[in-house]
Amino acid sequence: MRIDIVTLFPEVALAPLSDSIIQRARAAGIVEVAGHQLRDWSEDKHRRVDDSLCGGGQGMLLKPEPLFAAVEALRGPETKVILMTPQGRPFKQAVARELAAQEHLLILCGHYEGVDHRVIEALVDEEISIGDYILTNGALAAAVVCDAVIRLLPGALGDERSSAEESFSDPCLLEAPAYTRPIEFRGMRVPEVLISGNHGKIQTWKQENALARTQANRPDLLK
Repeated sequence: MRIDIVTLFPEVALAPLSDSIIQRARAAGIVEVAGHQLRDWSEDKHRRVDDSLCGGGQGMLLKPEPLFAAVEALRGPETKVILMTPQGRPFKQAVARELAAQEHLLILCGHYEGVDHRVIEALVDEEISIGDYILTNGALAAAVVCDAVIRLLPGALGDERSSAEESFSDPCLLEAPAYTRPIEFRGMRVPEVLISGNHGKIQTWKQENALARTQANRPDLLK
């Protein structure tokens, strides 16, 4: 897979992808990730990429010219163009799986008051939001999407079961509580069933506690 991120802050988008599992996946050739400075496609002598809103309003809007030029330079026949925006489709694990099946993702990052809507109409395949809140720009949101997608690629995780046994693998259920050694710590013990060696009882315990945890933290998922 290849991922290209177009943003005013490529270093912000790439920083979280330069360590740990994601960096190892990049080093192993499982994924290629590149950040691109939107201003490189500006035709303005001052490299401006924004202008005021038609019809009035607060803030500035990213202009269509540099975004069209960037997409036309980077897009290939298998490219899926994504815009990070608060107005987009909510990003969930199921969406991450959909994106992980793509060969090339081209992620555009909004800034200021967003982008000229003609960019969305003519270029964008999907608008995605990582949550109902506003960030300064879309670079951090792009990094979140990349992390969630890359870890699903074959070979990215040391144990392929890891991505199948965690929260949101079942979209209606959170992951059960997990424990490690020491068995007792400050008077708190690991549940006896988890050290019993009885795999049937362990699985039942995990299912029951996953349900209880979901009911306590995310009851909306059970509806």
